[in-house]
Amino acid sequence: MATSNRIRGNRRDERTNPLSRAWAALGESATASPARFAILIFTALILITTLLLTLPIARAGSGTGGTPLADAVFTAVSAICVTGLTTVDMATHWSPFGNVVIILAMQIGGIGVLTMASILGLVVARRIGLRAKLIAASDTNAARVHGGPVSESQAVRLGEIGGLLFTVAASAIVIELAITALVVPRLLLEGFDPWTAIWQGFYLSLSAFTNTGFVPFAPGMERFATDPWMLSVLSIAVFLGAIGFPVIFALGRWLRTRARLSIHARITLMTTLILIAVGALLIALLEWSNSATLGAQDGLTRPMTAVFTSIMSRSGGLSTVDIGEMNGSTLLVLDMLMFVGGGSASTAGGIKVTTLAVLFFAAVAEARGVDDMEAFDRRIPNDVLRLAVSIVLWGASIVATASVIILHITKAPLDFVLFDVISAFATCGLSTGLTSNELPDAAKYVLAATMWAGRVGTVTLAAALAASQRRQLFRRAEERPIVG
Repeated sequence: MATSNRIRGNRRDERTNPLSRAWAALGESATASPARFAILIFTALILITTLLLTLPIARAGSGTGGTPLADAVFTAVSAICVTGLTTVDMATHWSPFGNVVIILAMQIGGIGVLTMASILGLVVARRIGLRAKLIAASDTNAARVHGGPVSESQAVRLGEIGGLLFTVAASAIVIELAITALVVPRLLLEGFDPWTAIWQGFYLSLSAFTNTGFVPFAPGMERFATDPWMLSVLSIAVFLGAIGFPVIFALGRWLRTRARLSIHARITLMTTLILIAVGALLIALLEWSNSATLGAQDGLTRPMTAVFTSIMSRSGGLSTVDIGEMNGSTLLVLDMLMFVGGGSASTAGGIKVTTLAVLFFAAVAEARGVDDMEAFDRRIPNDVLRLAVSIVLWGASIVATASVIILHITKAPLDFVLFDVISAFATCGLSTGLTSNELPDAAKYVLAATMWAGRVGTVTLAAALAASQRRQLFRRAEERPIVG
């Protein structure tokens, strides 16, 4: 009897607890429409961050006033969407308060707002219920934003969401602190004082793992262009962030139990490694004799720069050379790498490597004359192909629309505009210098909207914009158009 009374008392406390009631209300909204909930939370965080960055206390220097609204909006979106594009000098423009706001925004944006909401709910309620699992599941699988049943043969099953949340929180903290410990000694050797080395080392480590690409010191990463230690450490951080938390979770499970890696993990790792290798080779071939980029480096540094640039084009956004001085052919290669981006449910952007892989598997199946897409002795259902095609179409439409508008506003060269627009959509952060060269406010808002759409996700955006989800009880007569 005492136990039953205690349980009822705990339930009453949960109902009367304002935090629990607020979490329950958010949970109901999230489970009703995870897509719209994600967009609502993302937009609210951007507005709060913008408000904080416009305060005079957020800007370095006394009596300078607050940051202009367009620059504050752009920086807030870039931080929350972990993009890394900037219209101000990140090393000198922001005060300690402003840098703290940006660090928090990068951390929240890197982990994912729905995952962060689920972690907060776990902290408040001290348990992970079905509603919280459904909220977090929407961050790990884009298919869950649609109504109706979703197959649980996923990279992370619904019953494993609690373990995934622990993996997200633990891996983010452990990886960021480990990278910081490896970066700080190098900054001390570079001449930074201990306090500056510690906070800027953490800032840079967080920026790398979340694939943001902000650099807190001048003149950026060029000072470490010949440093294999710094470039290797940051490349590892970007790679881990770009493969995605479900893959990190699957790798951790494989190390513990030798359980079979899911097809999602295998496709992500395989496609990522192939793109890094192919990208590095093409960058080296196209830029080897360019005296403004790789051509100015010695024979050992050039391959290292090519590999580093290829990894950063996945969404890392850090660069040791002037992207604006690269050949047009190289910019086009980077455009393609950035558009693909990293892994699903990762800190990276783009259409995702699994999307590209599914399209490739579909092309192979069509060439072989078979009905089913297959990979690693598994059959991939056709609804995944429909989702992949939708993602590519929405992504291309966003990039094309933004490019046309910014070309009209700025009259800048097409290859520069296209590069920075794709970098914004893919939340990469590499830039030809377009955003830092007195970009008109109208163009800043267009790029900010492109970053927002790229980070929210094309599938999430499409599902949220759908007026309603209804079940069609009939099928039309079939007729085949001519394709190709």
